[in-house]
Amino acid sequence: MRIKVINGNTFEPMTRGIDESAQAVRSPQTEIITTQPKAGPESIEGYYDEYLAIPGILEEVILSGDEIDAFVIACWGDPGVEAARELTTKPVVGIAEASMYVANMVAARWGVVTTMHRALDMIEKTIHRAGFSHRCVSIRTTGLSVIETETARQATIAALETAGRLAITEDKAEALCLGCAGMSGLDKALEERLEIPIIDAVAAAVKMAEAIVGLQKQTSKALTYQRPESKRIKGFPDYMQF
Repeated sequence: MRIKVINGNTFEPMTRGIDESAQAVRSPQTEIITTQPKAGPESIEGYYDEYLAIPGILEEVILSGDEIDAFVIACWGDPGVEAARELTTKPVVGIAEASMYVANMVAARWGVVTTMHRALDMIEKTIHRAGFSHRCVSIRTTGLSVIETETARQATIAALETAGRLAITEDKAEALCLGCAGMSGLDKALEERLEIPIIDAVAAAVKMAEAIVGLQKQTSKALTYQRPESKRIKGFPDYMQF
């Protein structure tokens, strides 16, 4: 089984961190290929960043051919997931959706701890799109930049612990999703401090992708995720035309 994990941004240290988390949880028979877009923002911290990142993410899916069994999009906003599902019959798993599924199965009430305060609306809409607004009881932003989650690990742990304690004491959260791919690998340290399940979103998505492939399920082409309609797309390369 080959799973391609696509970092949504172009910050190479984060791509390496995402790869470490994915490699740590993969099954022995699974090969992980971790990539990032050739072009796009260094980090995704707002809607402008997100929309600029999506073409590069989709390009990574298109150029994979038939050698990949599943895709993981490693950004907690799940940018481009639904468009990617139109491009392939292989499973496409967003780390946000995967982490919410896991949280939903281990806790009655759960929350998300994430990065910049401006991301609150994006996080709320991601949760709503996945259908979990009624189960998510807490969203706590830390003010951290996406880059800081990778380059200032101890400060990130401290900020997440503070936010996590508020989620537990004030919002009664019983589990927490780490709401940024840059937070991958911090779940165990936070579990020791907070004593509730902490979900590493990248790890959750890799295991979800393995499960879907193991079940021999593919992306439905019955209606919504059919191939894109044929039309010229000005300014894009031939391999992105349909």
